[in-house]
Amino acid sequence: MGLWLGHAIASMALLPIWLMFPIAAAWLWLGRQFRWGAATPPAQRHWPWSLFPIALWGLYIYLADSFGEVDLGALFFHLQAGMQGHGGVDRSLAAIGYTLSMVALLASFTWLTHHDGRWQRIEHFLALVLLASNPLLYGVSQRGAAIVIDDGAWFDRQYVEPVVLEAPSSPPNLLILYLESIERTYADRERFGDVYADLEAIGEEALVFEGVKQIDNTGWTMAGMIASQCGTPLMPAGLLHDSQLEPLEQVVPGADCLGDILSSHGYRLSYLGGASTDFAGKGVFYEDHGFDRILGRQQLQPRLEDPDYVNNWGLYDDSLYDFTVEEIRRLDDEADGPWGVVALSISGHAPNGYPAQRCRERQGEFDGRDILYSVECSAWLTRQLLERLDGEGLLDNTLVVVTSDHLTMRVSAWEDLIETERENTFMLLGPYVPAERRERDASMMDVFPTVLEAMGFTIDWHRAGLGVSLLSDEPTLVEEHGLETLNERMRGETALQERLWDGLAPKGAEKAPDPSPEQVVETPEDMADDPAPDMQ
Repeated sequence: MGLWLGHAIASMALLPIWLMFPIAAAWLWLGRQFRWGAATPPAQRHWPWSLFPIALWGLYIYLADSFGEVDLGALFFHLQAGMQGHGGVDRSLAAIGYTLSMVALLASFTWLTHHDGRWQRIEHFLALVLLASNPLLYGVSQRGAAIVIDDGAWFDRQYVEPVVLEAPSSPPNLLILYLESIERTYADRERFGDVYADLEAIGEEALVFEGVKQIDNTGWTMAGMIASQCGTPLMPAGLLHDSQLEPLEQVVPGADCLGDILSSHGYRLSYLGGASTDFAGKGVFYEDHGFDRILGRQQLQPRLEDPDYVNNWGLYDDSLYDFTVEEIRRLDDEADGPWGVVALSISGHAPNGYPAQRCRERQGEFDGRDILYSVECSAWLTRQLLERLDGEGLLDNTLVVVTSDHLTMRVSAWEDLIETERENTFMLLGPYVPAERRERDASMMDVFPTVLEAMGFTIDWHRAGLGVSLLSDEPTLVEEHGLETLNERMRGETALQERLWDGLAPKGAEKAPDPSPEQVVETPEDMADDPAPDMQ
């Protein structure tokens, strides 16, 4: 019990882990002073009420220790979308260790309440305190309260269907490089040295956006990709999913995303990622939204010269980028209309990253823990890829998007990262894109319309989904309302969730058609606080 208490305090307060031992020693001293377990036993023994609250706190501490910030949306989505192909072997082993130690904790607490009447008398109150203070239950209760108070359609009223008014006469190709967890915060040389230097070098010839924040439900890979390609946070399907015990067969079927628009304009689209496309519904998402070729670990590992050169998740980024070059060559040689390629890296994946062999040869030995080593590797490989493609003329008439998928989760540099406000990487390179820096309060949802306009598409109101083109003067939702308001509104949102998962409602639960199809802009309450743009 003392070791668990020490570990919990050290994890929650971001203290050095060795402090758990002095805390445990203090607990043992208290136990000796008050003779815990040696007092008068209770008249009747029963199972403690606190067992479930203690186990729930153990789950929260495991999640916080693994990811830094516990995201219930991510937890629910991954449970429904499928965990096949999960590469977090280290965390799986840690989960086993946590489970075994939790069993020991629960057994110890049960023994204490059975042998000390004082503990049995207070443990009912302790159970209430543990339940009330657990952030997991606090988050659920917040959402429940918000749903009761709010009308549940604030975000849905802000949503604008992406409408292309005019397509470019000479449509450019598109290359999107998602750099796993490589946030722009790493550009601070005082805290992180030169680990971001290669991306800064790319940025000297790019349009760099500063101030791209992270709102709720966009903080993991699938959520970040959907936010930046569909202009909406990824709200889990929840009870809208028809078969609760089966993985999702569709991912956000109710949204028109970047792939849908580009495929309708003749683009040939490919996705490449080193991890399994089964994990978290990645393959399903890209297949449902206009992509022709979806290449993940299953398809690419057999093509490696050394099939054993993989990590827990899948291919290293040097191998992935070799295949990316091959895929772009193939698409370019076909000369059958414009192409689009999306590639998702793995080097910066929390908690330690997966630096490729080429990086180890360049940077020296990797200690297996330092995330800054992996960040530097990711940045360098990205720059090498772009220089290689440019040298072969494969980036002619091509818009390149370099972006993080989301802010990183808990890593070795965590305390330094959370010192200041954090932001995502987002930059554009192309023949018609100016090389400059622009600061905007934005989110990953604004990437979607920005990319469309940077490609030369004219879109209605400079908007797509909940995003606003950062190439326009239109205010973003973050600029209009602020992150705190957006996150608060999201807790009570149900209409946008139903829009995203349209068609997945359980049978017999469909709503009657609305006799008035006219869209309501804002409720009087909304307009009093947050006036909506005129075009909505």
